[in-house]
Amino acid sequence: MITFEESLEIVRTNAVLLPAERVPLAESLHRVLREQVVSDIDMPPFNKSAVDGYACRKEDSGEELTVIGTLAAGSPVALTVRKDQCVKIMTGAVMPGGADCVLMVEEVECTGEKKIRFKGTTPIPNICYKGEDVVAGDRLLSSGQRLTPKEIASLALAGYADPTVSRKPRVGILATGDEIVEPSVVPRLSQIRNSNSFQLIAHAQQFGCDVTYYGIARDSNEAIGKLIQQAKSENDLILLTGGVSAGELDLVPALLEKSGFRILFHGVSIQPGRPTVFGRSENKYVFGIPGNPVASFIVFETIVKELLAVMMGLAAYRKVAVCRLGKAIRRQKTRRLGWRPVKISGDGVAVPLDYHGTAHISAYANADGIVPIPVGISEVPEGSQVEVRLI
Repeated sequence: MITFEESLEIVRTNAVLLPAERVPLAESLHRVLREQVVSDIDMPPFNKSAVDGYACRKEDSGEELTVIGTLAAGSPVALTVRKDQCVKIMTGAVMPGGADCVLMVEEVECTGEKKIRFKGTTPIPNICYKGEDVVAGDRLLSSGQRLTPKEIASLALAGYADPTVSRKPRVGILATGDEIVEPSVVPRLSQIRNSNSFQLIAHAQQFGCDVTYYGIARDSNEAIGKLIQQAKSENDLILLTGGVSAGELDLVPALLEKSGFRILFHGVSIQPGRPTVFGRSENKYVFGIPGNPVASFIVFETIVKELLAVMMGLAAYRKVAVCRLGKAIRRQKTRRLGWRPVKISGDGVAVPLDYHGTAHISAYANADGIVPIPVGISEVPEGSQVEVRLI
C-alpha cells in the first residue's frame, strides 16, 4: 500500500496530454484552453461616451450650448465641437472631436430650440478612453485555463472565434457485482442500487469529459472481461467500481492485467478507498475503485481528477477554503488519510455533517466540501483552522 501523495505522483507521471483541437466559440464552454489569447485591438477601440448626454468642451460647461448634431452607438458620422457647442450622444458612441466631457442627460435642461444648459456644478468626463481596458498585444488568457462564461467573453473580444482547446477525455464507466441493480429497480433482499456509476458519470461530465456508461457486469471473468475490453477500445480512461479487494469474487485486478493493463498501484493509504487500482496500457488508463459509494466519490475527487487534469492540460482545478472547524471530528482508525464531509456556514465555519461510514453517500448531498484528517490523527479539535476542499 502506497501513500496518497505517492499515488498522485504515479498518476501525474503516467498521464499523457491529449491532442488539441479547434472548436467553435459557442461550443467551448468547460473546455481547457491550449493557446495564449492575445488581444488584436485596443479595448475600447476608441474614446466613447460612458453615458447618454451631451459631449462638449469642459471649459464651456458653464455656458449655454448649441446642439450641432446627434451621435448614436455605431454611428460612422464624424463631428467636431467648438466653443459653446455640443453634440447629443448615446452611450457607446464615438466621442466627437474637440469634446473632453459628456454632460449627463439628467443634469441638463433645455433652454430653447437646440439649446441646453448644464445644471450641475463640476462636470466629470464620463468617457471610456481608448485602450484603458486592454491594449493591443495584451495577454488576456493563458493556456491551461478552464473556459467559463467570463473567459469566453474575453475570447470573443479578442477575436478568437475558434479557440484551440484540449480534446475531451473519453471516459467509460461500469460497475461490477451480482448484488448491484439499476436505480429504476426496486432492490430485493441482498441487493443495492447502483449509485456509484451515476455519481461517476456526473462527476466526469462536470469535469469536462465525454462519458459512456457500460452498465453492470456480473461477478464472472467472462462478463467483466468483456466489458473491460469494450470500454478499453472506445475510451481513454475506464472507471470501474467493485471487485478490487482481496475476496474470492474480486476479479478485477487480474482481468485488467489480462486485458493488457500494467498495474501501477493497488492499494492507497486513504480512508475510504484503500483497495484502489490504477493501471495503464500505452495511452489508456483504468481506475478500479472500491464499491463503497463514498469511496467512489472520494477517489474520483482526490485522485482521478489529477489524471484528467494532466490529460487535459488543466493548470489548476482544486478550490480550497480555509475555515474554522465548528465541531470536533473524531475517528478510531488513524493509519490512513481520512476525509469527512462538511457544510460551510455563512460566517465561514466548517460544520461536520452526520456521517456513518463508507456507504453513507447521502451525507454528501448537503456537503460543501471535505476536510482531510492526516495519518496518525484521531481528532481534529473544534475551532481548528482547516482547509476545506470544495466539492
